[in-house]
Formats: sequence, structure tokens, C-alpha cells
Amino acid sequence: MSLMIRKIIVLGLIGAVFLVANVLVVAKWVAEQGLTEKANWLREEFLTGTAIAVIALLLILLVSPRAKTGGLVRRCPVCDHVLLSRGSYCSGCGSKV
Repeated sequence: MSLMIRKIIVLGLIGAVFLVANVLVVAKWVAEQGLTEKANWLREEFLTGTAIAVIALLLILLVSPRAKTGGLVRRCPVCDHVLLSRGSYCSGCGSKV
């Protein structure tokens, strides 16, 4: 886990603690702004069961383009060149695989 991800997690946790500590103030502000009615309209119009199912299915099927594949075909992590052999160097850029 990189340092940037750790910083984001820490800032997110701090924000979540502040939000939970001030939940009544936030709820009052949301009600005053009329956001609950807008959110309810958005949910009724656009978040049907079919839309939620399609979004969930797309998230499940979402795969990294550099996903590990079984078999003989590998890709170079530097130049993304297809490596057909089990050699330890990439023939495209010469980097060690």
C-alpha cells in the first residue's frame, strides 16, 4: 500500500469521524437545503432495480487490462509488450521481467 493511499484513508477516516460527530447538524442542513426531496426524485426516476442490477454487474465484470492470464502469454510491466517465452527479459524494451 503506497503512502498516498494511506494518506487518503486517514483523511477519509478523519472526515467520517467529523461527519458522525456532527450528524444532527448535517441532517438539519440537508433538510433546510431541500436535498432530501431532490434525492428522492432522483432515486425514483433513475435508480430502478434494473439500473442497479446493470451497475452491479458492470462493477463485477470490470477487470484490470493488465490482469494476470494463465498460460504462456504474459505482458511486460514496463512497455506492455506480449511475452510469449519464459525469458527473463522483454524483447520490446529490454527490461527485466
